[in-house]
Amino acid sequence: MQAVVDTAGVRVAVNSALPWVDRLLAECCGSELREVGAGVDGTHDALHINIETSAKPFDTSGLAPLTRGAWSGEAEVVMLDVCTSGFDLRLTVHDGRATATYRWRPPVTSHAAAWILRSRFHLLVRSVLLHYPAMWWSSTRGAVPLHAPACTTAGSTALLAGPPGVGKTTLLLQEVADGARAISDNLSVTDGRDCWGVVEPIRVEGGGGRRMPHGRREMLLAQRAHSLAPDLVVVVRRGRAQVAQVRPCSASAAARTLVASTYMAGELRRYWAFAATLSTATGCGDVHPPIVEIAAALTRRLPCVEITLPAVRGTRLAELVGPLETTTCA
Repeated sequence: MQAVVDTAGVRVAVNSALPWVDRLLAECCGSELREVGAGVDGTHDALHINIETSAKPFDTSGLAPLTRGAWSGEAEVVMLDVCTSGFDLRLTVHDGRATATYRWRPPVTSHAAAWILRSRFHLLVRSVLLHYPAMWWSSTRGAVPLHAPACTTAGSTALLAGPPGVGKTTLLLQEVADGARAISDNLSVTDGRDCWGVVEPIRVEGGGGRRMPHGRREMLLAQRAHSLAPDLVVVVRRGRAQVAQVRPCSASAAARTLVASTYMAGELRRYWAFAATLSTATGCGDVHPPIVEIAAALTRRLPCVEITLPAVRGTRLAELVGPLETTTCA
């Protein structure tokens, strides 16, 4: 497969020689993954991902040990069994372009886990081969990852902040069903002004796609927008009352929620070590992305509100934020 996909604010050119990986990426990206002819050539800023059939180890001669299972040279890094996915990685940066080459070489433990925990393995492979390198490359251009989606609603563009499982996806899907657009339901990257979605399926109860953990199934996000510029931050919480509660939220509290929910997210649990290793080895980007600083700048610039959802589902985001479009918070 030779294809391109725009995700996490960067264009990714994928050249895969493993059919089972092709199927996983196609499921993940849907129509966002656009197949092209031979000789894919991305732009200067593109991230190139090559997935090879070779089971030979990458040559580390001339590279210095960086950490356990990783070696580095000038703008180059080799990592073994990345995030226990079974894939080895060689990444180079040259002339403003990153090239990530993967080889499927699982040790016994990773191979066994791939068979026993199938759905978790599929999520991990997508993250290691596509999501993590795209988010890292975006971070070298000044963006940071957030566990916060953005969607249009009631004349506004809301950035939804809140811990995993509080109901952000339910709110977002209700808006999309009514014609709204969203960048994702889960992960995004932002430079503090624009937000770009990480292309992946939604995992919900009642979905019709691949079975996933916690009794959920996958479905593709309709009305996906490549990027949105939020003009409102909505902190989402779950309560026990019978009706939704809406109140102003301070910029500091909203920023704290954005940062906390990002570090709580299981999808990013393995990302931090991955990104730190690449940045240390190549000298590109921050070893630790400035999530706190960008979240603070974003919430100081935008009005912030807090919504506590009731125990019973059915609350519409548009009904809650519509009257608050002109609200500002300190």
